[in-house]
Amino acid sequence: MIRVNGLSRYYGLNKAVDNLSFEVAKGEVLGFLGPNGAGKTTTMKMLTCFLPPDSGSASIFGYDIVKDSMEVRKMIGYLPEKSPLYSDMRVCDYLRFVGRLKGLSPLRLKSAVDDAVSGCGIESVFHRTIGKLSKGYQQRVGIAQAILHDPELLILDEPTIGLDPRQIIDIRQLIRNLGRDRTIILSSHILPEVNQVCHRVIIINKGRLIAVDSPDNLRDRLKKSSVTRISTGDSVPTADVISALESIDGILLIRKEDDEGSISKYIIESEIDSDVRNAIVRKLVSKNIPLLEIYNEELSLEDIFIQLVTEEATS
Repeated sequence: MIRVNGLSRYYGLNKAVDNLSFEVAKGEVLGFLGPNGAGKTTTMKMLTCFLPPDSGSASIFGYDIVKDSMEVRKMIGYLPEKSPLYSDMRVCDYLRFVGRLKGLSPLRLKSAVDDAVSGCGIESVFHRTIGKLSKGYQQRVGIAQAILHDPELLILDEPTIGLDPRQIIDIRQLIRNLGRDRTIILSSHILPEVNQVCHRVIIINKGRLIAVDSPDNLRDRLKKSSVTRISTGDSVPTADVISALESIDGILLIRKEDDEGSISKYIIESEIDSDVRNAIVRKLVSKNIPLLEIYNEELSLEDIFIQLVTEEATS
């Protein structure tokens, strides 16, 4: 269990982290979200004992980050936003070097390197120079150094920044695999990544906590209406489509979007938890209006993030 209680940190007069409190259960993958400058990296540095808090406390599996910093460091694997790699070293030499820095015995070092290499899928580049690897493989090496000592907690700060889409998918799957037997705190601004990997999310802004819950629960809390999108042929007058839809019980609002070629698109808002798709289909068929597409739209994590940060900024 990770417990954070009233954690604060100043840079001069600027309060980077403001009375932050949350908990992370053992075995949980937690997403840590916030706009640039929200205090994410500062929080990561405090939890990893690189930066002392000005006030408040935090404990990692029972060890205080200030009083027991050496014990905490043994339990944490950390990948900062800029991977701590030496570009002129070979992967094999670098991992052995890091293992020795972490205090691994010669006997344990070999098995630890083998496990990290296998777990991160870097067997094919084990004897190559780090500086000649792709960004994706360099990030894998960075994660491998973080798990060398088999930590109970893995803290990853923007692990997919600068990667191409294929590399992002690979690293995302790697994080899922690593999360099967350890606790992970994942700081990221790539919201689909957090949505697919994390059990819960924490959203902070200006150093303050503004939400903590599962993505599904946050959707339910912020959902003000159900949204359905439809597409029809553009030969049908807009007034006829809207007139047909307005007669359906539960529909609150109908908005026409810009046409796409010969296709007309509409957004339909209805009462929360209502599903008006069957009624829409029946009504349009009865009016001989060709329906090309219909689907319900879920509130995305990006929508949630923008709404919460905007509300907090104006409160």
